[in-house]
Amino acid sequence: MRRGLPRGAADRRGRTRPRARWAAVAGIGVAAAAALAFALSDGGDEPAVRRALTSDEANRLAVARFRNYEAEGRAVTITVPGTAGESVVTGSVDYHAKTGYGVVRGSGRDASGDGLIEWTATTVRFHPLANAPATAPASPPATGWYDRPLRTAGNTLDGSLAIALGLGNDRPDNPQLLPQNGAEWVGSGQVRGRPTDVMTGPDARGKAGTADTVRYWIGADGTMYRVQADVASEPRPVVIEFDTQKYVPVRRAPKATPTPGPTPKR
Repeated sequence: MRRGLPRGAADRRGRTRPRARWAAVAGIGVAAAAALAFALSDGGDEPAVRRALTSDEANRLAVARFRNYEAEGRAVTITVPGTAGESVVTGSVDYHAKTGYGVVRGSGRDASGDGLIEWTATTVRFHPLANAPATAPASPPATGWYDRPLRTAGNTLDGSLAIALGLGNDRPDNPQLLPQNGAEWVGSGQVRGRPTDVMTGPDARGKAGTADTVRYWIGADGTMYRVQADVASEPRPVVIEFDTQKYVPVRRAPKATPTPGPTPKR
């Protein structure tokens, strides 16, 4: 059902052993999440004319994270590039509980880092599986989990998980500040048949030495359908897609075993 901008929005601011397999997941990526810079996808070219956001576009971008929170949770697919091949996380993010849960599988690499994954803003839990399913079971297994701190620097997987959690907020952003801080309209297109406008986020012109820092694919009612990021030292972007499958409410995994020793990087 189409929803309008909430009242007052313009005034608010806005095959290995399990442990070895877990170590492989923890070591995916070499770029700091802070160095993320976003780029346009779908094979489209950079538009010839970039322009300031209209009032309607600013309102839709301002309410996009609130839409995710308002929905409580969204189904996501997160594609994470890496030197040894992609990792794809398919699952759900609960924006009230700030928790994600799903399955991570390799694409173009071996399956040593495949399994179930749950994450919060501070912790990543992993349950290694020799034959990971396409989607995670609705109820997490009772045993076999390992945990470690979530690292937002030096780990592309963790940085991508943190970004996905941050795409929900309990109030809209301030639409008047977005254009002042560099948000722009950069194109339009479709995401799985849904018309969208592509917009850069605030401070897009001044970070990471690039033309853009963040791009959002936003629908007519402010619904977010895609976020995409270029990662330093990676030729391919991180892509976060929404509504790629049915949303399954996130259930917390049982108590995990701490991952032993330092985690090697690949």
